[in-house]
Amino acid sequence: QVQLVESGGGLVQPGGSLRLSCEGSGYSFSRYAMNWYRQGPGMERELVASITTAGRSTYDADSVKGRFTISRDNAKNMVYLQMNSLKPEDTAVYYCNVLKGSEDYWGKGTLVTVSS
Repeated sequence: QVQLVESGGGLVQPGGSLRLSCEGSGYSFSRYAMNWYRQGPGMERELVASITTAGRSTYDADSVKGRFTISRDNAKNMVYLQMNSLKPEDTAVYYCNVLKGSEDYWGKGTLVTVSS
């Protein structure tokens, strides 16, 4: 049974940093690309960043380029999202995601609030 568990969210001031973590289990973690999505208040869920099995990263949200870094540790079944220079508009629930075959799997999300 695929499980994704996010952690690391919280309240941070503008300009601050957070590192989100996601642990995958119940599948061969290293064989699948991993994604981070987010959903802000009143917003649709959007893809933030993706990382291939080999560690190549892409950032789909222009607003995070240069500030966010996605990485993975296949030995630990972990994917990370390092978020720097956070802005109030980064406030959202952040979700870890894997597309395995035709099935999308999601974690429950971790809330990031950027506010002074």
